[in-house]
Amino acid sequence: MSLQLSFAHASATGPRPDNQDALRLVTPVPELAASKGYLCALADGVSQCADGGLAARASLQALALDYYATPATWSVAQAIDRLLVAQNRWLRAQGNGQPLLTTLSALVLRGRRFTLAHIGDCRVYRWQNGQLQCMSEDHVWEQPGMQHVLKRALGLDQQLLVDYLEGDLREGECFVLLSDGVWACLGDAHIQSILREQPDLQQAADTLVASAHHRGSQDNASALLVRVDRLGATNLGDTLAQLQQWPLPGALRDDQLIDGWQVDSLLAQSRQSLLYRVCDPQGQAWLLKTLPQTRQDPGAAQALLLEEWFLRRVAGRHFPEVHPARHRQHLYYLMREYPGTTLADLFKAGGPLPLAQWLEIARQLLQAVGALHRRNLLHRDIKPENLHYGSDGQLRLLDFGLAYCPGLSEDPPHTLPGTPTFLAPEAFDGLPPRPRQDLYAVGVTLYHLLTGHYPYGEVEAFQRPRFGAPVNPARYRPDIPEWLQRNLLQAVAADPAQRFETAEQWLLLLERGDRQELDERPRPLLEREPLKVWRALGLLSMLLNMLLLLVLLKR
Repeated sequence: MSLQLSFAHASATGPRPDNQDALRLVTPVPELAASKGYLCALADGVSQCADGGLAARASLQALALDYYATPATWSVAQAIDRLLVAQNRWLRAQGNGQPLLTTLSALVLRGRRFTLAHIGDCRVYRWQNGQLQCMSEDHVWEQPGMQHVLKRALGLDQQLLVDYLEGDLREGECFVLLSDGVWACLGDAHIQSILREQPDLQQAADTLVASAHHRGSQDNASALLVRVDRLGATNLGDTLAQLQQWPLPGALRDDQLIDGWQVDSLLAQSRQSLLYRVCDPQGQAWLLKTLPQTRQDPGAAQALLLEEWFLRRVAGRHFPEVHPARHRQHLYYLMREYPGTTLADLFKAGGPLPLAQWLEIARQLLQAVGALHRRNLLHRDIKPENLHYGSDGQLRLLDFGLAYCPGLSEDPPHTLPGTPTFLAPEAFDGLPPRPRQDLYAVGVTLYHLLTGHYPYGEVEAFQRPRFGAPVNPARYRPDIPEWLQRNLLQAVAADPAQRFETAEQWLLLLERGDRQELDERPRPLLEREPLKVWRALGLLSMLLNMLLLLVLLKR
């Protein structure tokens, strides 16, 4: 079930020489509509600036094009905010001393939710069951005579402040976006009367604009109306499951063909999933992941589809390649098989890693986690078993079955996803997933690979652990340099505020290595204050010369 909307819009120049209002509607293809939603936006260029019409049109053009190019794992508000900040800088740079200013209201509707971004004095109303509700705030000065002077607009200030509002959609409701040339002249009561008398969306939009000029509006007048005809799926996973209704393939036998793939062997089996090695017609090996027949609930199918969807959107050398599999007829996904081993098997075969190899693995792991977090994704199950070390020396992060994207993912109540030993202390307290929890898991993983132990000991399932001070890794590996001890202890600190904030922050310290200790040692006075040292030496030399002269004169 997909979201269905109806649209209407109207705009008129009125007594002005040109129309500085701009409207934009974007209705993307179904998959993009499921992940990014439908975009409706209204901008009103400020006539007192260099070119308000250019500012309005350029801002909506940039928003419409760039919003759908942002990572699909970003929240709507996160994506719009980053784009508007960039557009704000562009407007300020293009004015040649005279600012390019525009107001803007953008509405994104996706599934069963809406997100509103608003700055300036356009208005966004909600209309349902004869009730009109204003959802936006007019960013104008309230002093007498200044009600039309903007205190917030795109291009006005270096620091952009946009209002964001999110909420649930209601079937049958209508969103009404109006420029100030309409609402300031008509008033809420007249707007409500027109909407009540004109059930046809296009007639309502035309009437709102025409009525504003008929009642004496001296400004451009624009109206954009969006009606929710049918609600969409509750989240992205439901939408994908609806679009791709494939049956489970069942237990597969060696040499069996499925959708053109030849099954080689079953590699792994659990209550949650099945993993097969299969070959394409060219003999290239791939891994096929599907569900056992005992897991036919919609939630499991949704989780598998989301896992594939996440992997497609973090494509890169630190993650397994996902096959497009355009001709599949069953519920599974395919990823490339790489020669090599997991870090768990590597550790089992040789014990704690040599420091040089460990440093290279740590560097690649932090690069992978940083790339993941920049796409607004959390892995939530980082551990040696889910890290593949290829024969080519490339580290890859596997198993996105527990991956979490704020705003898209939903956890069942009273669940604690992940492996207990690698879970951050705040996760046991029920706090929502955060990047620092992934970084904690990275710290525990690297600590274990280097020492063969865990900073707080091993945590059993259903155990409620206590976190005091982590054991210094130097107890198990005396050869660990002091700077690396500090890095690891900071990574696994029980208090999340004491940990690294980002993977990049930790990576920078890791790459600096021994230089950290050099930077922290007390520097000689000559190095810190060379001018003072040379002045003091010069003064001392002069005093010695004077003393020598006095001695010679007494003789």
